[in-house]
Amino acid sequence: MIRLVNQASGRESRGAVGAWVNPARWVLAFVMLLALGCGQPAGDRASTAEYENPHADAIEEARALLDSLMLAEAVPGLSVAIGRGTQLLWSEGLGFSDLTHNVMVTPLTKFRVGSVSKPITAAALGILVEAGALDLDAPVQDYVPSFPEKRWPVTTRQLAGHLGGIRHYRGMENFSRTRYPTVLSGLAIFADDSLINEPGTAFSYSSYAWNLISAVVEGASGEAFLEYMERVVFDPLGMDRTVADWNGPIIPDRTRFYMADSTGQVFNAPYVDNSYKWAGGGFLSTPEDMLVFANAHLEPGFLQAGTLEVLFASQRLRDGTETGYGVGWRSAVNEHGERIVSHTGGSVGGRTVLTLNRDTGLIVAIVANLSSAPVGNALAGRVEEMFRMASEAN
Repeated sequence: MIRLVNQASGRESRGAVGAWVNPARWVLAFVMLLALGCGQPAGDRASTAEYENPHADAIEEARALLDSLMLAEAVPGLSVAIGRGTQLLWSEGLGFSDLTHNVMVTPLTKFRVGSVSKPITAAALGILVEAGALDLDAPVQDYVPSFPEKRWPVTTRQLAGHLGGIRHYRGMENFSRTRYPTVLSGLAIFADDSLINEPGTAFSYSSYAWNLISAVVEGASGEAFLEYMERVVFDPLGMDRTVADWNGPIIPDRTRFYMADSTGQVFNAPYVDNSYKWAGGGFLSTPEDMLVFANAHLEPGFLQAGTLEVLFASQRLRDGTETGYGVGWRSAVNEHGERIVSHTGGSVGGRTVLTLNRDTGLIVAIVANLSSAPVGNALAGRVEEMFRMASEAN
């Protein structure tokens, strides 16, 4: 099991250990007025400095950035965690997880992570490949015989790199309210559709491709997808706050979900059922769990070195053009020449970003409970730079 250690206190962190929870403010006028009357004393805001945390200034700068973003964009709630390897440098909840009942976000609050579910599922693919149970270059029908054959064969590697020609959402499909009891039943949405291009000839982002991958995982493993994810990814890594976003069960600490109109007015997001797309975008998680997950990909151990390269290395089109996307991870080089792998997530009532700097070990995870929150690689890069500078100064 991989655990994060709070750099300030030296203690293991699971959930709120070592975290400072900011009283929420910012969403609507009444929220702002409420916050003005219930802010913590300045001494509490400086509590991190009591441990002589070398990142105290970076934390204050990043907190100010996120506070201003929440105010400008009417984001009800946000949670952030920054780590380097097994060190937890900062973890904090900002704003409200429930505007109706004035419940504040904490590091324990679970958010919809959207397409960050894809790299999480990619870890299961890696485990199956290492076990010899999955050939990424075999036709998907080898593992999902019920999936209709298309004009051209499609492989799991192509699906995982958005090169398989499987379409993405149409219209309001991502607002589906239908309960799909099994992974295979959810494939009915797109199974009979033609491919939008010949596999390998064009990059076309597709969450449905990853829905099909979840069926591949079932076929290769012989287990139900969610049970397999629990057994080989979540449990071994100690990701005990990462779960499927089932609507029926009471899931402790699950945030409510919000949207905003063109005027910035915040309202409850509509009811959706994500049972059709666990692998494509159906998990709930916390930033700290996401740090644990990313850290497991920093060095060989959880996965072999060769497997990590398969996940991270950019795939290529048939003409040799790099796509910047491997198997469930985007790959890029930052302005310092360092290798960054990442993924963002957009869902009904959620936005997420997870970035891993393979050269410095810095990991950034940010989640928000507003569909339109500007939480992406640009924001993560700004926050990472603040902590880079603090590290260099110390």
